[in-house]
Amino acid sequence: MTNKKNKHQHMKSIIKVVILLFSISIFSQVEKIEPPFWWSNMKNPELQLVVYGNNIAKYDVSISDNIKIINVRKTENPNYQFITVSTENINPGNINITFSEKGKKIQTLAYEFKQRRENSSIRDGFDSSDAMYLIMPDRFANGNPNNDSTADTVEKADRTNPGGRHGGDIQGVIDHLDYINDLGFTSLWSTPLLEDNEPVYSYHTYAQSDLYKIDSRFGTNEDYKRLASEMHKRDMKLIMDYVTNHWGSKHWMIQDLPTKDWIHYWENGEKGFQRSSYRMSTQFDSNASQHDSHACMDGWFDTTMPDMNQSNPLLLKYITQNAIWWIEYADLDGFRVDTYSYNDKEAIAKWTKAIMDEYPNFNIVGEVWMHNQSQMAYWQKDSKVGAIDSFNSNLPSVMDFTLHDAVTVMFNEEEKWSWDKGMIRAYDNFTNDFLYPDINNILVFAGNHDTNRINEIYKSDINKYKLVMSLIATVRGIPQFYYGDEIGMLGDKNAKGDGDIRRDFPGGWQGDASNAFTAQGRTDSQNSYYNFTKKLFNWRKSKDVIHNGKTMQYVPQNNVYVYFRYNDSERVMVVLNNSTDAQSLELSRFAEMIKESKYGQEILSGNEIEFNGTLKVEAKSSMIIELK
Repeated sequence: MTNKKNKHQHMKSIIKVVILLFSISIFSQVEKIEPPFWWSNMKNPELQLVVYGNNIAKYDVSISDNIKIINVRKTENPNYQFITVSTENINPGNINITFSEKGKKIQTLAYEFKQRRENSSIRDGFDSSDAMYLIMPDRFANGNPNNDSTADTVEKADRTNPGGRHGGDIQGVIDHLDYINDLGFTSLWSTPLLEDNEPVYSYHTYAQSDLYKIDSRFGTNEDYKRLASEMHKRDMKLIMDYVTNHWGSKHWMIQDLPTKDWIHYWENGEKGFQRSSYRMSTQFDSNASQHDSHACMDGWFDTTMPDMNQSNPLLLKYITQNAIWWIEYADLDGFRVDTYSYNDKEAIAKWTKAIMDEYPNFNIVGEVWMHNQSQMAYWQKDSKVGAIDSFNSNLPSVMDFTLHDAVTVMFNEEEKWSWDKGMIRAYDNFTNDFLYPDINNILVFAGNHDTNRINEIYKSDINKYKLVMSLIATVRGIPQFYYGDEIGMLGDKNAKGDGDIRRDFPGGWQGDASNAFTAQGRTDSQNSYYNFTKKLFNWRKSKDVIHNGKTMQYVPQNNVYVYFRYNDSERVMVVLNNSTDAQSLELSRFAEMIKESKYGQEILSGNEIEFNGTLKVEAKSSMIIELK
């Protein structure tokens, strides 16, 4: 009898455990809440919480501490709730979010509001006093070999594959911040670091699978925050590469769409895919057909990159809050926004404005890859070009792709005179500066992670490299420099693909045959590139006349281009001789800028230059002269 009773009790215990486990499986349904936490005292008091879990939409929601729920949006997908609350006057600490069914509590979750950093809202972004160093973190330096391959990501490290993961990471960047700083650069733009869990070609991280998580092969969220902290100790700025136009096909939301119109889904395409036409001019072409506009803006950037529908207000709020979350969490100093002009233009203008309203001194530069100055100027904040069709992007900065176009050809055009080739290309580019509402807030560059290496284009001719960089460092705007150019790194994407222009930096991996991070590890040729770059950009650091001065330029003669940067207290004369012959310049032509100056200091050579009628300039050489 006792044994039967014991068995009966044992069976009841087992049944209770089974019921409990069954209850947990039914009721513990919240898998994600995003943002994962927030801050008190934000300027915009409305916070949209995305709650995700199996069949979560059937529950009612309530929040403790008299937090006002503004709206609860349930979509056609029952696994989502979008809960908008007011955070006005909320204090740092935890609140409780309770889910219930017919009055019965099912699950209660704690949600945290953190204290903001002091003066967080008035942080200064990057500006024309900065010089920006661009890296691809997977190819820069491997500081932690233990995270080269990780259990939670599919693609594993294979350094023999030019298009594979090579193991560079955040720790590798931190380890070499002094190298970047000593070289003369004050800010760092890293291509994206968020998780990209595509099975192949994931190293570039533009097909992101989790917008709140650093890819574990790069490190952790805490590592990213530590990178910003270490940079700020060196008075350097961190710029995040933010992607609004597309996500990766493996993003958890793409796998279970909140709404069908979360992405641009093409009914006639395979799995909703149709490639963009890339005709960005349809964004502002007053004669464009709707068909062509749709084909550009709503087409996918690639098969693994679904095109996001920013006109969906839930998505727009999601990416706006995510961007603000990273600024606040990691203490960022700026954004570079990928493929900015492919977005829904009205929606991306709202996204940009929301960020700049929260951080008025922040800076955002958009990738507007166009080949006409008026078309690029259209996208800068307060553009008179954009005003023609009542559009204002609110975007503070754009990238000067037309200058890049000129830079990649003109130093190979060496004839003494040509109407439209050689240095006239640079001159003509700057004649259109009147189109831009904020000319000093333009990003100027010779190359980046999507273009052929500048030293490949100019066949390792260091004289041409010096001409290129003398220009980039002294014209209006913010110079951006691509890692490895300072050691003459080569790369030809046309012949060998993108991996060739994204080579590993020598010395960034244990066991590398050479270490270009040190003078001893560089070849004589590499040191020649490096030393020139270091002298030039360190000189630029303290030159307000370059950062914010005006420009006066002279029409090139004999393929020699002369311009001055000047303000009320200082003048700098820049001479670029693109000819294969030495040239003698009649200084009387530049009298309105030289004025009473009798001599100047040439900063590249250190020589004193007398202004005594003529100035001799060696073939294929540059001079940067501080007038005294």
